[in-house]
Amino acid sequence: MKVYNLACDLEHHFEGWFASENDFLSQQAGGTLCCPVCDSAHVSRLPSAPHIGGKVSSDEPVSAEPSQSIALSNADHGQLERQIQATFMKAMRDLVGKSEDVGASFAEEARKIHYKESPERSIRGQTSADEVMALREEGIDVLALPEMPVLKNTLQ
Repeated sequence: MKVYNLACDLEHHFEGWFASENDFLSQQAGGTLCCPVCDSAHVSRLPSAPHIGGKVSSDEPVSAEPSQSIALSNADHGQLERQIQATFMKAMRDLVGKSEDVGASFAEEARKIHYKESPERSIRGQTSADEVMALREEGIDVLALPEMPVLKNTLQ
């Protein structure tokens, strides 16, 4: 998995996760890589420092306290909040766009797909917490999302 720092031509900074360097390059060249804030397809990779894990010597004391703390100004916090919200909204739009809404018959349809009685596809819908637990006990992978209240200051 490759994680890149990215920016669009309007200077919106965000992070992208890709299966490989070629995956990133093909998405960038194909115009499918878009900014989650403004949907611009003019996205470029920013320089980033590699993370190299090292072994801590047993002679060196390990401090439980961080050597630095991160502080955010109100302006930075607001920008970070908007970026998180934009990323979340983009992910939700992608999820909705790539799945079929089966409504209240979610558990029944998930079982049909699992037992090959219905064609395999991504579905979404509503079901109870008990039903989600029952599906998981049957070996059916289910991602339960809470009902989200309407977001304030949406990016639409």
